[in-house]
Amino acid sequence: MLTSKQRAYLKGLAANENAIIQVGKGGITENLIKTVSDALEARELIKITVLETAGESPREIQERLCEATGADGVLVVGRKVVIYRESQDNKQIVLPKK
Repeated sequence: MLTSKQRAYLKGLAANENAIIQVGKGGITENLIKTVSDALEARELIKITVLETAGESPREIQERLCEATGADGVLVVGRKVVIYRESQDNKQIVLPKK
C-alpha cells in the first residue's frame, strides 16, 4: 500500500512517461495480464491507455489489473491509468520512506 507521499512521487515520475499498453474492446485477458506483469517487472511504473471501446471505466480497469498483478494503483486521469509494482530483480525506483 502506497502512502500519499509515495503516490505523489510516482505521479511526478509518470508525468513524462508515454503509455506502453492499450486496453481496447478485448478488455482484460490473460494475455494482457501477463503483458502488464512483465512490463511492471521490467519498468516498475507503467502508464496504460484505456480506449473507449474497452467496455469498462478506466478506474475499473485499474482495479482489476492491480488485483491480478499485485500492483498498486497510482493515478487515473481521463483515459490514462498508472500502476506501480516493485520489481523483484530489476529495482529502479526508490520510494520516499513511509
